[in-house]
Amino acid sequence: MADRPSTTGASVLPPDPAVAAAAAERLAGLATPAGALGRLGDLAVWLAAAQGQVPPAPLTDVRLVIFAGDHGVARHGVSAYPPEITGAMVRTFVKGLAGVSALSAAHGVRVRVLDLGVDDDLEGVPAEVRARKVRRSSGAIHLEDALTPDETRQAIEAGRAVADEEIDAGGQLLLSGDMGIGNTTPAAALVAAALGIPATEVTGRGTGIDDATWARKVAIVQQALDRAGDRVLDPVDTLTALGSADLAGTTGYLAQAAARGVPVLLDGLMSVACALTADRMAPGAAAWFAAGHRSTEPAQALALAKLGLEPVLDLGLRLGEGSGAVAAVPVLRSAVAVLRDVALLVDLLPPQ
Repeated sequence: MADRPSTTGASVLPPDPAVAAAAAERLAGLATPAGALGRLGDLAVWLAAAQGQVPPAPLTDVRLVIFAGDHGVARHGVSAYPPEITGAMVRTFVKGLAGVSALSAAHGVRVRVLDLGVDDDLEGVPAEVRARKVRRSSGAIHLEDALTPDETRQAIEAGRAVADEEIDAGGQLLLSGDMGIGNTTPAAALVAAALGIPATEVTGRGTGIDDATWARKVAIVQQALDRAGDRVLDPVDTLTALGSADLAGTTGYLAQAAARGVPVLLDGLMSVACALTADRMAPGAAAWFAAGHRSTEPAQALALAKLGLEPVLDLGLRLGEGSGAVAAVPVLRSAVAVLRDVALLVDLLPPQ
């Protein structure tokens, strides 16, 4: 169909391997014992290659975009909280009073919140927050598609455009965050679809649901997968059937950052589910992603394993919002600092 979004983009080249080799050589030459910097050294090499320079530049412009949206399944008993919380939290982000707001203020991260599918007109919220809204809520994925094909395209393109805006404004490192009651249900479905595994393996406790609610959530995820059928073989069709406007937007944002050659620090399940989908859309995109933290959701661990990513932090976080990624930013800044500012051993030795 003419209005169907493109299912896949061009393959994405990885960060410059020659620069990575030069960064690894500098790391090996630092006045530190071999391997003593552990993951800091690995992250420093990745950032240098992503930036295309050795040593890497300090991370002075880090930007988080929180994609907000509601999900039809939230009306079907999969969450511990009512859907009305989503709109209230968007207003809280705007006021700078959310959990991720405090972390971002502490670590010098710029925050932008974007309503792509909140089931609220958000009157009084700044126009730029609502400027790319696709629809109010999404379809209940076990009963109907989350989006129409046109809405999927609109959401993906909104995410791509936002990535371009943040990069063009100077963003050196992008982060993705989420807000949407019930969003772990479609995110788990996206992971199950990508990996070809059943709902029981991907469905977690989300906001802290009890056993009965978890069993209902598993049944809904499996019903959604069964309803989608072989459409799960295509990443964009998967977003139409099982995603939401905010998740499709996040996927476009991540794919575009990779295509532009800008590194991304992922957050929890929603971020990683979208990263997995972005890598299906634009093969090779995952090389531009690092995992900020390990969430408590089983689907996130499965998706990270598929992407070949090891989380920077493991703090038992399940807040979402981009909080785990923001908490990991100081670690990446530390990685840059050691590769930039530690002396080379050769410079400390007396001349021969």
